[in-house]
Amino acid sequence: MHGSTDVIVTLLVVLAIASVFFAMVYPQFSGDAKAEKRRARLLKTDQRKLAGARLVDAAQRRKQIIESLQEVETREKRARRLTLDRRIVQAGLQISKAQLCTWSIIAGICFALVFFIFTDDPLTIVLGYAVGGFGVPVLVLNFLRKRRAAKFLEHFPAAIDVIVRGVRAGLPLSECLAVVARELPEPVAGEFRLLHEAQSVGFTMGEAVERLADRVPLQEARFFAILISIQQGSGGNLSEGLSNLSTVLRDRKKMQQKVRAMSAEAKASAGIIGALPFAISGIVYLTSPGYMDMFFTTSQGQLMLAFCAVWMTIGIVVMKRMITFDI
Repeated sequence: MHGSTDVIVTLLVVLAIASVFFAMVYPQFSGDAKAEKRRARLLKTDQRKLAGARLVDAAQRRKQIIESLQEVETREKRARRLTLDRRIVQAGLQISKAQLCTWSIIAGICFALVFFIFTDDPLTIVLGYAVGGFGVPVLVLNFLRKRRAAKFLEHFPAAIDVIVRGVRAGLPLSECLAVVARELPEPVAGEFRLLHEAQSVGFTMGEAVERLADRVPLQEARFFAILISIQQGSGGNLSEGLSNLSTVLRDRKKMQQKVRAMSAEAKASAGIIGALPFAISGIVYLTSPGYMDMFFTTSQGQLMLAFCAVWMTIGIVVMKRMITFDI
């Protein structure tokens, strides 16, 4: 009995050793280990190819974004050269360049007649024509451009919010632009109507928004054009980008209002200082008419007035630079 037990134990030990040997040594001879190594190499190769494809996609996307930014920068440099036609469009006037030149000539003649009534000096009459024919139209155009840009900027964040809500609701971008053109006040409605019509007649969205940025000389409109151009060229989440842009525009507006409030006292002081010499000269001329005649009748007095005008202009420009902040 005892001998049979020893035999059974011995057989079990031999079987255990044979199982371990079969499990550890047999795959090396049967080719299973080589197959596993081959599969591991293939898996590593596939992972390496996938990582390489991802790097290539990221590089291509980065290249497309850089090309879009370079293209937008080139257009922006070209847009900085303001022509008369561009100024008229930015002012929102529905007139041609010839009509503007005609009105400028009429204004110059009117100013020359006024100066002719008060003085017989030919140089003064020419100066009056120059002021009426060149100075006044430029001032009027600049005033209209700034006023239209301010009105556009007031409602532009709301227009972007409408587009964001429409895109998130599943509407196409063109339909969102049409909604903005119908619902918002001018000049935002008119600009987005032109944007929608430009896209309808065959312009790409990037070209259409670039024309919008040309018609509205604002950094905010330029940001909008850059964002749309990049999204159209390389893809991305349009609603998220526009939502971030709307937040940035509102923060910029808040900062501009804070700066305007903080610089109100400085602007008032600059206005008083700039107007004080003219006010005092007018009072002295009214109270003592003959006291200041030497400034107008003698060459030395006219030279002093010229120097005073130059220094006053320099002082006004310096004060304006000191109280003007770009946000």
